[in-house]
Amino acid sequence: MARLASARAARLARTCRRQGDYARDKSFTRGCDARGISSSDTHRSLTTTVKERHMSVASIEQVAREAFARRDTAGGALARDAELITRTARDMAVRFRRGGKLVVFGSGGAGTDAAHVAVEFMHPVIVGKPALPALALSNDAATVSAVGTDDGMAEVFAHQVRHWADPGDIALGISRDGGSPAVRQGLAAAHDLDLLTVALTGAHHADRTDHADRAGPMTRADHVIAVASTDPAVVKEIHVTTYHLMWELVHVFLEQGGEALT
Repeated sequence: MARLASARAARLARTCRRQGDYARDKSFTRGCDARGISSSDTHRSLTTTVKERHMSVASIEQVAREAFARRDTAGGALARDAELITRTARDMAVRFRRGGKLVVFGSGGAGTDAAHVAVEFMHPVIVGKPALPALALSNDAATVSAVGTDDGMAEVFAHQVRHWADPGDIALGISRDGGSPAVRQGLAAAHDLDLLTVALTGAHHADRTDHADRAGPMTRADHVIAVASTDPAVVKEIHVTTYHLMWELVHVFLEQGGEALT
């Protein structure tokens, strides 16, 4: 029993010494004196620690609720941008109907989004939806590394756009904050070739009202969809929702045809 009590006391002492890490929850420091050692009897302090552990869980639950609230806010802003997303999807559908293809690119984690977008269009998960030509420029590691080595990483997408794309195509550049030089230059090259250009970004310069300004340096895109958040995780999650919606609306427009695409 003495050994068990000693072990419990040691654990409590370590807990007390960590009190600085939990300064926001002042109740956590009860039972600890100025030296970080228990100032009350072992049994009482352990009981208090158990109760405070439950308080800590409640605090973590609050963190989770706040995280969901951030996503609700960004999602609501996306819904208010429905007109912009619809116009973007319509213009994409017009290009697809005329035989155009989609080239999509992004750096780092956005590169995986580019691959995701491309496969959604090339191999639809919904039975009966036609495949549409799409290519993720971040997928070819050999080309990306070769261009990056010889011309600089900022050129890796622009180089491919110039050699893969045609004037009737669509370029979709994805950047969390609009600051990727490779994405910016890729969109600039696409603009120069008269592609339809679409930028998917975050709330960079979100205090401005102009969509192009909100994208920071990605000002040359025909359509700029900026997620109303600076949280990288939230931006990425809303990006996924956005390009899923764009895919769906493109197919709606193609199915409607006629006046919808004139």
